[in-house]
Amino acid sequence: MRKDKNLGPVLTGSFYICSMQSHPIGVFDSGYGGLTVFKEIAARLPQYDYIYLGDNGRAPYGNRSYDTVHQYTWECMQWFFKMGCPLVIVACNTASAKALRTIQQQDLPALGNDKRVLGVIRPTAEVIGNYTQTKEIGVLGTKGTVNSGSYLLEINKFFPDVNVHQLACPMWVPIIEYGEYNSEAADYFVKQYLDELLSKAPNIDTILLACTHYPLLMGKIKKYLPENIKVIAQGDIVAESLEDYLTRHPEMESSLTKGGSMQFFTTDDVNDFNDHGSIFFGKPVSAQHLHL
Repeated sequence: MRKDKNLGPVLTGSFYICSMQSHPIGVFDSGYGGLTVFKEIAARLPQYDYIYLGDNGRAPYGNRSYDTVHQYTWECMQWFFKMGCPLVIVACNTASAKALRTIQQQDLPALGNDKRVLGVIRPTAEVIGNYTQTKEIGVLGTKGTVNSGSYLLEINKFFPDVNVHQLACPMWVPIIEYGEYNSEAADYFVKQYLDELLSKAPNIDTILLACTHYPLLMGKIKKYLPENIKVIAQGDIVAESLEDYLTRHPEMESSLTKGGSMQFFTTDDVNDFNDHGSIFFGKPVSAQHLHL
């Protein structure tokens, strides 16, 4: 490993060799948001080794094309595999919506091995209908996630009697990443999008936060909603789904190393990642810089 004066520790090939001694679970996001999912996974399943990668240097993914999101995500998946991860969780709704299916159906079979990549949309869709009594659900996400229609498709598979009302909230991620989630500006944009959602679907009783950044706005979101509306974040859902997956796939579970370690990597500035990441993760993180 060498040092870059601006970016901190930088991976070199020798680290790959060292890393192959362990088989961690990979957790991926285009930036910080996946840390809210990783936080819950690590709390539920603390015994495993983990590697987290935030592709902050190329974020945000939300407005990028399907081809670009697939290219970036697949590059990161291949890095995880080189690091010894047999299983990677794509803790990013945009990457799950725009890249996961191609990776699962085309890229992984082409490798001819037993690597697995799982997303956050399918496990969420499998249970979200259980939360609603009115059969009316709101889904708040980035433009990329909403425009993909992935939640409409997946929820309909499991709960065809549930009506799903989507709304893109393009200002929420910038507000959060600029550290303004406790500001009056955040109140303004939170209320604006919630009012818009409820004006077109007043019978909603459940709202899914389909972006892993959005839990940082949970307090403000609940502030501007009627008490009868449940707000669901994805962290617990994905963590429970992963635990179930490992129970159903003992061959994968037994291949994972169990040292309780966590490593963090970013494709951008490590100091910035550590500052922001610690907020998303709920405790201090210390990242290394990665050149893909």
